Amino acid sequence: MIKYIKTNKFFFICLTIIFVSSFLASFIQSGFGKVSIELKQLKTDDGQTLVYDLYKPKLSNSENKVPFIIVVPGFQRSKEALSNIAIELSRRGIAIALIDPYAQGMSSSSTSRIAATTQGYGMFALVDFAYKGNFPFVNVDKIGSTGHSMGGNAAIRGADYFGKEAIRNEQASKLHSVYVSGYVLTLRDEILKDSRSNMGISYALYDEGAFRNELKGWDAGNMEIAPESLRVVNNVLSDENKIDKVELGKYYGDKKNRSLRVVFNEKLLHPFQPYNKEATANQLDFFDIVFGFPNKINSSNQIWQFKEFFTLINMVVSLLMLVPMTRLFLKFKFFSSLIKVTPDPLPRQSTKGKVVFWTIFLISATVACISFIPMVDLAKILFVDAANRELTWFFPQRMNNSVMLWAALNGTIGLIIFILSYHFFGRHHGTQKESWGLNISLYDFGKTVLLGILVFSAYYLILFLIYYLFHVDYRFWFMGVRVFQPEMILVLLMYFPLFFIFFFSNSLRINGSMRFQGQAEWKSRLIGGFANSLGLIFIIIIQYSVFAATGKVYWSSNSTDWLSVNLLFGIVPMMFILPYFNRIFFEMTGRVYLGPIVTCFIFIMILSTNTVVYLPI
Repeated sequence: MIKYIKTNKFFFICLTIIFVSSFLASFIQSGFGKVSIELKQLKTDDGQTLVYDLYKPKLSNSENKVPFIIVVPGFQRSKEALSNIAIELSRRGIAIALIDPYAQGMSSSSTSRIAATTQGYGMFALVDFAYKGNFPFVNVDKIGSTGHSMGGNAAIRGADYFGKEAIRNEQASKLHSVYVSGYVLTLRDEILKDSRSNMGISYALYDEGAFRNELKGWDAGNMEIAPESLRVVNNVLSDENKIDKVELGKYYGDKKNRSLRVVFNEKLLHPFQPYNKEATANQLDFFDIVFGFPNKINSSNQIWQFKEFFTLINMVVSLLMLVPMTRLFLKFKFFSSLIKVTPDPLPRQSTKGKVVFWTIFLISATVACISFIPMVDLAKILFVDAANRELTWFFPQRMNNSVMLWAALNGTIGLIIFILSYHFFGRHHGTQKESWGLNISLYDFGKTVLLGILVFSAYYLILFLIYYLFHVDYRFWFMGVRVFQPEMILVLLMYFPLFFIFFFSNSLRINGSMRFQGQAEWKSRLIGGFANSLGLIFIIIIQYSVFAATGKVYWSSNSTDWLSVNLLFGIVPMMFILPYFNRIFFEMTGRVYLGPIVTCFIFIMILSTNTVVYLPI
């Protein structure tokens, strides 16, 4: 056994680091053992299922009831993406339900096309469930909700929904207080007038989605003068006290009659707002004022960053672990035939060769850049049900559909450029087809596919074990490797073929046209990383350069384009590291197939479990 561990030392080191960092992340998540966390589910209307993490402070019981807050992530986000606010509120003595919104994470799809508006992503049902006394440790007179982006919209809609119910029944609203982060579009008079909840508003001054607000340019994100924030405050003030400029951080109204209002305007971008110490402190202060924390901890005293640090270690090390894990499997006699001598690299680049190489490099990056948004628009035409948020078995991932089309197109173009460059230049300058690593028997190809499936399975089995033991996954902020439900295998197989075109194309290009004699390996891999991601980086640069100059993002014709560009923050890192893995797996086997099989399975599952899925289940 000791000999076996020594011969696979790197694998066991990675495994040990993951277990240790998972334990530490879990310890922090539980407020150093003062909060119990349990995965729960609630059967709601029309056969829907809401999955949530219940954070229960150990000081709470039927004799010592505590406030209860439902945390609602936004569009494209699972519950783990907002664990930071759940950690901070629960360690202060508040019971928390951190939900997977309908059609995201482990929760079922919704029967409504506009689930955030009509159901609060499932929050409405959980408020009713809690209000009926199903949590004996919860003070049902102090139920609140908070959410970011579309989760913020859910909170606004909850204030309106339960406010209307309270008016009809002539009683206090079940929803005592709400905190709205990163969303102001529905702060309209017809929605605010019936609210019977205290309300905090937090909006990023540099929110990219502000082009949809009533003001335009930089003024759109300025909550001192924005019509949306003025309505929030003036809605609870008498005519003679109405204001024309909001004092940020000032509390207006009276919490006793549920009319308390406050507005914050942190200097942040939209996707990073939840992961900021100041924004988190503002939210903590709001709930301390409206509820009163059983545990008095200063709002600047925050520990969630350490949990993010350890789950970041998880994510990085788990991906590094793919290498020794694969080597471990290759030591099995059955797979040993897959190990071939790595082909010789291409001849040294001549001056002319360098011109051809960098010309192709820039052309490929340009095509990748200009083709992304058209693929976003094409996805709306080809996948109508998903684009319209209808339940469907046919490519049910609204946002990933456009990424898939982009990947298939650019993978195909990359293969065409590869072939043409060889035909017109490479074969006349010493390039040998044998250096590409394409030759493989059908039997060995089948074993390569099987090995890829085994590596994928082992990777996720370890993640399932980590989640079962410690209730954490691998992530940093909104980028995460999370567990999945069995039906996601069907989704993976559906998306795999078209995505694989891109992954295989990358492996062939990084190993067949970017390995040169005399070139340092680190330099070759770095060039490959930028070659694979530069087009998407260009999109981000264009979007934010225009935003910095004008106060309005470049792609703003509709919300889908803007959200699709935001999606790139999570995709670009994966695109950058992909060539590294394809090169490493190529050096292991001398062939270009294993790398794209393993990475396509794992990276597509990562994408699929971090997006909206409109499956009819």
